[in-house]
Amino acid sequence: MIHGAVYGATGYTGSELIGLLVRHPGVELRFAVSSSGAGRSLADVVPGAPDVPLVAVDAVPTDGLDVAFLCLPHGAAAETALRLLDAGVRVIDLSADFRLPDADMYAAWYNRAHPSPAHLAGAVYGLTEYARDALPNARLVANPGCYPTSILLPLVPLVRAGAVATGAVIVADSKSGISGAGRVPLLHTSFVEVAGNFSAYKVGRSHRHLPEIESHLARLTAPSGAPAPPIVFTPHLLPVPRGILSTLYVPLAPSFDLAAVRTALTDAYAAEPFVTVLPPGEQVQLAHVVRTNRCAISLEVCQPPDSAAMLIVTSAIDNLVKGAAGQAVQNMNAVFGLPETTGLLG
Repeated sequence: MIHGAVYGATGYTGSELIGLLVRHPGVELRFAVSSSGAGRSLADVVPGAPDVPLVAVDAVPTDGLDVAFLCLPHGAAAETALRLLDAGVRVIDLSADFRLPDADMYAAWYNRAHPSPAHLAGAVYGLTEYARDALPNARLVANPGCYPTSILLPLVPLVRAGAVATGAVIVADSKSGISGAGRVPLLHTSFVEVAGNFSAYKVGRSHRHLPEIESHLARLTAPSGAPAPPIVFTPHLLPVPRGILSTLYVPLAPSFDLAAVRTALTDAYAAEPFVTVLPPGEQVQLAHVVRTNRCAISLEVCQPPDSAAMLIVTSAIDNLVKGAAGQAVQNMNAVFGLPETTGLLG
């Protein structure tokens, strides 16, 4: 039995994760940590959540603890991770603190010095489908961001196969449900501001997930020798509770057509339980993935007049499951040698 704890239990991701862990046949949830909710039940703070007692961070003993999930803000997550690692606890961090490859990049995008640069090289970037060889017995797993998960899963096989035109720039147009902004009340995510509305933010190349996408796309495709293209990434706030739909506009290499692209993706994910390439003519919807750990992908090729062919890839995930809590459980399963689907199907 794996003995676990969740830090930051009252946020959307933390409560989603607890819901998965209390139903997981191989996990005993020892602690749910929340300084703001300590002394109460999670069900009292998050309606519909499991009836799990909440404890303060200073009341958590680490003896006998196997793994801790950190659903904390960046900065605070790294500081907590260091204490847990020193105590011999494996850490799966759902913040951004260990996702980027170096401390300078982290400082540039997060406006603060990294709390522990020495741990960056040893952190496993937990895009599970591409990390499973490094996950068994890993001490520190950096769970990917939700937008990067929705973009990297379709892009990595395409770049590896050489399907992207030389010198191309890929446009990633992503829409996320409101839960991606977190549970802390903010004016721009309030019902009156969001309902019946639709808006872009951090347009072009200013969102903090951009360096994560580009750096790991380059790392994961480097062995193929194909250069990783730059990304223009614009996220949007979608007036639904959960889910991400990303549409990628990919200039297609001259030697590739829709059939070759489909082959590259279906071959890459034929044995994957959580990634599905939809049949020809079927378009991705959030309904394919909401409340599941799945990523669904659809493909089309557009041929504008007097222009090169454009591949249009659409992917969808649930930002709270495959984009956060579900992927964290998938990573935990791989770390401890369990089937990756344990606790995530049904």
